[in-house]
Amino acid sequence: MASSDYARIEQAILYLDTHAQEQPSLEDAAAHVGLSAFHFQRLFSQWAGISPKRFVQVHTLCSARRLLAERRSVLETSLEVGLSGSGRLHELFVTLTAMTPGEYKLGGEGLTVRYGVHASPFGECLLAVCERGICGLHFLSGTAAEDALAALRGEWPRATFVASAEDTAPWMERIFQPRPPGAAAPSLSVLVRGTPFQVQVWQALLRVPSGEVTTYEDLARAIGKPKAMRAVGSAVGDNPVGLLIPCHRVLRKTGIFGEYRWGASRKRAMLAWEDLRYAGADDELVAHVGRGGEDLSLAGAQR
Repeated sequence: MASSDYARIEQAILYLDTHAQEQPSLEDAAAHVGLSAFHFQRLFSQWAGISPKRFVQVHTLCSARRLLAERRSVLETSLEVGLSGSGRLHELFVTLTAMTPGEYKLGGEGLTVRYGVHASPFGECLLAVCERGICGLHFLSGTAAEDALAALRGEWPRATFVASAEDTAPWMERIFQPRPPGAAAPSLSVLVRGTPFQVQVWQALLRVPSGEVTTYEDLARAIGKPKAMRAVGSAVGDNPVGLLIPCHRVLRKTGIFGEYRWGASRKRAMLAWEDLRYAGADDELVAHVGRGGEDLSLAGAQR
């Protein structure tokens, strides 16, 4: 999706979200993003798979279900039963591998990182891969690709970088390619370079099911460090692999979206996108489809 089109989607989602109780008309939403009703309906339906009106119904109900959930957090329950989520599919089947202590000190020395800029449902992104899997996914938030590449180089200071969109394109297809309800998710390997504490937080993030949210407090409790909320917040913000390690699913305890490395509006769009991927609507109710358990394999995180 072109960056200009995605920018309109971001604006539309924010508008529909904040005016949901008013049930905004198609014409009002279209005018807000500077399009005719016809073109806005077509653009939004292409992105979401449903009309703007249906989006408001689906997203509102999904949000209500989260608010009405049992008092125990989704993450706490998931950890207790040993599953990736409480009856929900993760958006992707991700295997997280952390570098060993020796590899961490080398800073990626001997590693060849291939990267490319691609269009995604959330605007352009810089994707980086190596022989061990995906090692970076940075969404471009009003900054040039060179800035994202500089951040990536900072994460892997001694690696060799090769521009090769041809090599990263197949990975993009596996991440974002639509699939029918109930179809198996693609298996993806993610390689991260982080401190033991950061990796522990990123592992906990992977246990938050698609379509659900958690809080910094819940994450801190999940890793056995209930007083380390500030450090947990820093680790969430340092996540080097957007979407796949779902830091966008973390909200403040008050329910406020808060900051996000690649923009709060993009965070809102990601949550809405996940709601829609796992929710369908008919004239009278919203029924969740294609739900099932899916476990995660997390290896090599101890350092």
